[in-house]
Amino acid sequence: MRPDLEGLLGAARVWLAQDPDPDTRAELSALIENEDLPALEDRFAAKLEFGTAGLRGELGAGPNRMNRVTVMRAAAGLAAVLGPGKHVVIGYDARHKSDVFARDTAAVLTGAGLHASLLPGPLPTPVLAFAVRHLDADAGVTVTASHNPPRDNGYKVYWGDGSQITPPIDGEISAAIDAVGRVDELPLNGPGTLTELGEGIVDDYLAAVTALPLGDARDLRVAYTPLHGVGSATLTDAFLQAGFECPMAVEEQRNPDPDFPTVAFPNPEEPGAMDLAAALAAKLGSDLVLANDPDADRCAVGVPLPGGGVRMLTGDEVGGLLAEHVITHTTGDRMVATTIVSSSLLGKLARRHGVRYGETLTGFKWIIKAGPGLVFGYEEALGYSIGSDAGLPVRDKDGIGAALTVAAIAAAAKRDGRTLLDLLDDQARRYGLHATSQLSFRVADLSLIAAAMTRLRTDDTPELGGLAVERVDDLARGDGGLPPTDGLRYRLSDDARVVVRPSGTEPKLKCYLEVVVPVTGTPQEARTRAEQRLDALKADLTARLGL
Repeated sequence: MRPDLEGLLGAARVWLAQDPDPDTRAELSALIENEDLPALEDRFAAKLEFGTAGLRGELGAGPNRMNRVTVMRAAAGLAAVLGPGKHVVIGYDARHKSDVFARDTAAVLTGAGLHASLLPGPLPTPVLAFAVRHLDADAGVTVTASHNPPRDNGYKVYWGDGSQITPPIDGEISAAIDAVGRVDELPLNGPGTLTELGEGIVDDYLAAVTALPLGDARDLRVAYTPLHGVGSATLTDAFLQAGFECPMAVEEQRNPDPDFPTVAFPNPEEPGAMDLAAALAAKLGSDLVLANDPDADRCAVGVPLPGGGVRMLTGDEVGGLLAEHVITHTTGDRMVATTIVSSSLLGKLARRHGVRYGETLTGFKWIIKAGPGLVFGYEEALGYSIGSDAGLPVRDKDGIGAALTVAAIAAAAKRDGRTLLDLLDDQARRYGLHATSQLSFRVADLSLIAAAMTRLRTDDTPELGGLAVERVDDLARGDGGLPPTDGLRYRLSDDARVVVRPSGTEPKLKCYLEVVVPVTGTPQEARTRAEQRLDALKADLTARLGL
């Protein structure tokens, strides 16, 4: 027997002996019996790493998969860092095994002497984030893979402030996970206690989001899709409690389904994902199209066009509309924040209205920590946290609160005979047209990304896409006053900007582009000029990166 196969088989047998799940036991038993080296290597030669996003990966047996052993080890690591007597709230979505993983987490935590509170069913991630602070818990866990493919699941950890964990806490939990022994030797279900929460926690969340600054306009017809996720019931209740007409949901996508049968990829940003919602909007004569991703922490927005079809707004466009609404409906010393890859428009809005502005690394875990008085934060990937004078009810992305606030803005515009597109034109006239786009390169060999970043760092080109390079920030050195991270930010002439960084979750190199065009004629003419500039930047970057 080959030495590498012998080692893999030994590791697989040890894993099999402690695995409580009949599904993954059967899978692994077959691989061992068949001595399937490639499959065993894929599962046992590496492991899912616990980071600031927790864990996320494909379901299956072994340390490089999401399964009950992996989840129990994660829970045991969290318990070790927190210590006995601490309180953890646990939530989960409707993906395959999510409810099982949530129960396993509760069993391990209570076995370690902690108190666990379990949400009453599959619910949006923002309900969990809200519940951590609302119940004055020490931490929270939600089992979700957000908008990943159907075969994936994940494990996200929140700290007592209701936001996602950041360093050094993630490193402490990761080290504690590595120290966990066999999971079949972990004490389970006591001496700690388990509380199964009732619907009252959802009612409390709804009371918080419907207290957001929503104005008084309510005449609006909405077409909506939860994309087979868990958002429908909570969003519907939020709209009705706020006084809106009940959104009409895409029937084929209304109920949770972990197989996501009507979409190739359950992400509202993906081509085709919004087709059924657009068709429903046309049938109903809707004023607005809204979508949540499967765990309802993100919100997509579309505006039906008079001639047919739907114009989907970018995350930056929605961010600009939400920001101005929140700023004009709140008072006092406030801050708004976004990330280095989002539009620079938010900074200009903040200056115009006299509020503080924060810019962070990518990820809501950083946005939420931008500074005191935060009333609005967003990232270009359709994530928004909406606040009021009382602050942020959810210290993470909240697709329900965002949808509700967008509806309020659209209803006020409709009362004036206008749409969100008119409001975007207004902003373009006031601040210049800020057009953003992305360019992504997926690779099979991660060394190609490292080589591309090295080429860029040694390339002292004076221009990109016909625009002069005025400054280059190497984010790995902490340029710009941010924590070091692998990336480059180009400041270009005419207020344009490019950020290039490796993805933190996928084998991709991502480029975030922004151009700013003054509106001297019509906004549409400015958009045409902006698209031409973005196309030139994309062509130049593609050539320089060589991917």
